[in-house]
Amino acid sequence: MKTNEKPVYGGQAVVEGVMFGGRTQTVTAIRRKDQSIEYYHLPRKQRPFLQKLKKIPFLRGIVAIIEASANGSQHLNFSTERYDLDPKDDEKLEHEPVSKLTLIFGVAVLGVLSFLFSKFIFTLIPVFLAAALKSWFPGDFSQIMLEGLFKLILLLSYIYFISLTPIIKRVFQYHGAEHKVINAYENNLELTVENVQAQSRLHYRCGSSFILFTVIVGVFIYLLVPTDPLWVRVLNRLALIPVVLGISFEVLQLTNKLREIPILKFLGYPGLWLQLITTKEPRNDQVEVAIASFHELIRLENEQQKNSENACS
Repeated sequence: MKTNEKPVYGGQAVVEGVMFGGRTQTVTAIRRKDQSIEYYHLPRKQRPFLQKLKKIPFLRGIVAIIEASANGSQHLNFSTERYDLDPKDDEKLEHEPVSKLTLIFGVAVLGVLSFLFSKFIFTLIPVFLAAALKSWFPGDFSQIMLEGLFKLILLLSYIYFISLTPIIKRVFQYHGAEHKVINAYENNLELTVENVQAQSRLHYRCGSSFILFTVIVGVFIYLLVPTDPLWVRVLNRLALIPVVLGISFEVLQLTNKLREIPILKFLGYPGLWLQLITTKEPRNDQVEVAIASFHELIRLENEQQKNSENACS
């Protein structure tokens, strides 16, 4: 039985472009130095076992992260390898040479592979910082609150300072363009530059919100386990990473569903506030790239569906 529900699409910003993913395809469009748009296509591999896991609450978030890691890293690699932005396009870049390694680490704030790696760092450093102040904040509750505060400060500081670099600012503009396209699509608007630019650059389903929710959710979960001795605390934090990720994913999905209810939509506000840093207002030419990427994704998915129907007939 066919459903009339609109497909759900997501994406991420890459260097000088945007990646969008659908049910069967993922597409990246990037702007080259000659102003042409280049595409990269990567079909989604259908794995029945993973599809079953994606229907199980709390496990489906882990599966989604693994899949996003596999797909997102390839799109990110494509965009960095093809990076050839003309420095004249941005005066500040004339005085700031950008290596591909710098690009990869900078853009990684939006990538899941880097998120998984940095999750260990942002989990452990606050533990040791809080433990160093235990003589002043001795109680378990105080330690966990202090740990959460340090984690939040580290996260916000990292994102804020990389956002000051010209190249990452451009990536964050493409991130804003990605959200605007999704918002226009979900509002049933024709994807023109004018219509897309009129949309919000924030979105409840953004990965930035997910990252922030891991900090908030972690605080509540850590209240359930001991903080002493320190080595037990470290092991607990590492072992609980999958639990934190799984629950945070469910919280993200819940806030997205509740956003239509005025009295409950505020639950997603913390994530939207973080997006004020991780997204910037895009230029029209950047919006054009995002629209092109989305249109190419729709074209490929429709083409594949048509081929599948012809094969079955």
